[in-house]
Amino acid sequence: MTYRKLILLFLLLIPIVANGAQLKIAYVNAVKVIEKAPQAKQALAKLEAEFRPRDEKIVVTTKNIKKMEDRLSREAMAMTTNSRRTLEKKLLILKRNLKRESQEFREDYNLRRNEELASLQKLVYRVIVEIAKKEKYDLVVDEGTIFASKKIDITKKVLDRLQEKSN
Repeated sequence: MTYRKLILLFLLLIPIVANGAQLKIAYVNAVKVIEKAPQAKQALAKLEAEFRPRDEKIVVTTKNIKKMEDRLSREAMAMTTNSRRTLEKKLLILKRNLKRESQEFREDYNLRRNEELASLQKLVYRVIVEIAKKEKYDLVVDEGTIFASKKIDITKKVLDRLQEKSN
């Protein structure tokens, strides 16, 4: 939160405080919630299962390329020119394919990871709002907060509610 936003927030709250109304404010560490939520672990396991076959294929291809490179370096002098060129060409094609597959893998993985993260962020937001409404908070703050006492920190409540929802 920028200082301008903070100042604007306090300016908006002054009339409420001036009227003698009691404000109920809470703080939540949304980053911590997202990192520790059981749904985050579930999403990671889901991603790993989804992408494991492709990752294993890339690992196998990498090992095969390494074996072929080793063979070429060991036997290059004993090979005929045609067989050496054929092996070099095959290696070049395999390396190009590996590079393309690796790039596609990273792009697909990042896209899916971002989808899972966005879904988790929406869930965390809904849970925070649910707690705020149920416990009648007037304001819940997170990032950009310079200080928040443990008395108003509802991070654990949010994590507990997410734990309930994961079961």
